[in-house]
Amino acid sequence: MTVPHSRIALQFAVIIAALLAPDPARAQARRAITATDIYRFKAVGEPRISPDGQWIAYTVGVVDSAKDSRTSDLWMVRWDGSQTLRLTSTPGGESGPRWSPDGRWISFIATREGAKKGQVWLLDRSGGESQKLTDIAGGVSEHHWSPDGKRLAMVAHDAEPKATSADSTKPVIPKPIVIDRVTFKRDREGYRDRLRDHVWLVDVAARTSQQLTTGDFDDDAPRWSPDGTRIAFESRRVGVDPDRENNADLFVIDARAGAQPQQLTTFDGSDRGMAWSPDGATIAYLESNEPKFTAYSQYRIAVMPSTGGKVSYPAATLDRDVRDLTWTPDGRSIRFLLTDDRAVHLALVNARGGAVQRLLEGRRVVNAYDALPSGRIVTRDGTAMSMAELHVLDSAGAQRAVTHANDSIMGALQLGATEDLSFRNPDGLTVGALLFKPARWSAGRRYPLVLSIHGGPNGQDEHLFSPGAAMERQIFAAQGYLVLAVNYRGSSGRGVAWKKAIFADWGNKEVQDLLAGVDHLVANGMADPDRLGIGGWSYGGILTDSTISQTTRLKAAYSGAGSALQTSMYGSDQYTYQYEAELGLPWKNKPLWDKLSSAFWHADRITTPTLFLGGEKDFNVPIIGGEQMYQALRTLGVPTQLVVYPDEFHGISRPSFVRDRLDRYAEWYGKRLQGMTP
Repeated sequence: MTVPHSRIALQFAVIIAALLAPDPARAQARRAITATDIYRFKAVGEPRISPDGQWIAYTVGVVDSAKDSRTSDLWMVRWDGSQTLRLTSTPGGESGPRWSPDGRWISFIATREGAKKGQVWLLDRSGGESQKLTDIAGGVSEHHWSPDGKRLAMVAHDAEPKATSADSTKPVIPKPIVIDRVTFKRDREGYRDRLRDHVWLVDVAARTSQQLTTGDFDDDAPRWSPDGTRIAFESRRVGVDPDRENNADLFVIDARAGAQPQQLTTFDGSDRGMAWSPDGATIAYLESNEPKFTAYSQYRIAVMPSTGGKVSYPAATLDRDVRDLTWTPDGRSIRFLLTDDRAVHLALVNARGGAVQRLLEGRRVVNAYDALPSGRIVTRDGTAMSMAELHVLDSAGAQRAVTHANDSIMGALQLGATEDLSFRNPDGLTVGALLFKPARWSAGRRYPLVLSIHGGPNGQDEHLFSPGAAMERQIFAAQGYLVLAVNYRGSSGRGVAWKKAIFADWGNKEVQDLLAGVDHLVANGMADPDRLGIGGWSYGGILTDSTISQTTRLKAAYSGAGSALQTSMYGSDQYTYQYEAELGLPWKNKPLWDKLSSAFWHADRITTPTLFLGGEKDFNVPIIGGEQMYQALRTLGVPTQLVVYPDEFHGISRPSFVRDRLDRYAEWYGKRLQGMTP
């Protein structure tokens, strides 16, 4: 279906204008957002359209305040939005809904019956209890129906050896962890052994499972050919040691026991995200940059015959991040999501090459979609003033919301206006940013400023409200702060050169861009130069450490899951391959490693009171990064505090800890930027 994007853009502009237009009556009725609102937002996601096009299955994630945890359930809504049904209500939660080709069954992955690993379950659309389909000891992480509906292709993890005790009356003693891998730890996964992910086949009627691929490497993302005879998948099976390179290739294997895979791609970098053309003759996929730029990959759309052969690039001149490929019903074009400067669009390109057409655009983020051969499309998207909900495209190309899970809470809140901001950095380049204004903004007044830094570094600050960074910034705005979120060099959405600008040069150009944004707001009379704060998580924490070591202008900071002594991260975190490819070995390239650790080596220059935070079990950026900086500032007599969240990983997930973190930010900034007594 070809969607008239100019019409959608106009309709969307009218909607946005209505949302952003001041309405005194509504403003008086609304209230400020607070940290306790994390318990009220609902995460709508994973939309899947039924084969007949009449229903959309999806998940809704909520916070269970009584259990201090998050869970998700399956829901279903009619295409026209006239009826919404809740399909499950379990403590374990469900994810990954998939329709059987005949539309009778909805399959999903859930952890139930006391199991620690996810399994595939079936739910009859007409009603009844869920049925457990698989019982794989290592657990299932992904599954897809065969075109005839008789089988599933799924990804399952190798089973762990069971710890046993000769005496059943004695407790089971865990075995020592023996490690011989290069990349031997992963956040949430823990210490890594030789257990791998592989592709399995499931006979739905017989309820039997059979392993299709084997080997000391991971196989993922299986996709059935349209005729159901072959399965394409991703694998890191090429090379001497998958841990020592970033090379994932595409393979095709016959969907039968004993079949051997055929390698399709041979590019040295990562190939992934494949989609079969409707006739099965062609596969579209994503091809990354050369391996040494693994942390700065900007994938491009590639197309090749499904039997192997010459690769073509239909959007060869597009210098933007792309993902989530699907084919149009006629097999002539490829849909995809396009990340473009603070927004994410649904786009289209002819498979043989040509201009890229943006089907949905504007100041919004489309972060998921599903499409049927009939041309029906559902998207998951939102704006800076609205949580992501499901929207369908009607026959006229207009977008219409079919879920309203967050209408009540969003309608009750008075959010601060979010605006695009651009300014020049010291190198004369234009830098894009988002500016969050206090809910009760008054022109001509200077406000305390919080410089809020995104992670990645290849993320981007974008026009989407969510219970994460956007909520944090809106809470700051509700507390009277002006909030600046900068898409510094290294961010996505501005092309590959913008991403690669910080290659082997961390904490330099990004800091220039961040401080240029602060200078812009001060020079324009919006930010108070005597009340400047800074904070970020992950790479945002790393940049916080770098920035406070380069300027004394900042009066308060928080650094979450950050690091400064980068040499100590080698072997402590999960990025060994990136370090070796980008920086070289610490003992062979010591000057560069020392340069990137300058925030620690120059800790004696720091005067900014800084709050350090992190998860106890974080293997992404281990808590040692915060501990070292805390110890340095504590020794130097700079006001500081360290907060460690027990049993948490890189992303803090326990709701009470998320609220605690927001409350601590408010106290830390309030005391130093607003003169508040804690």
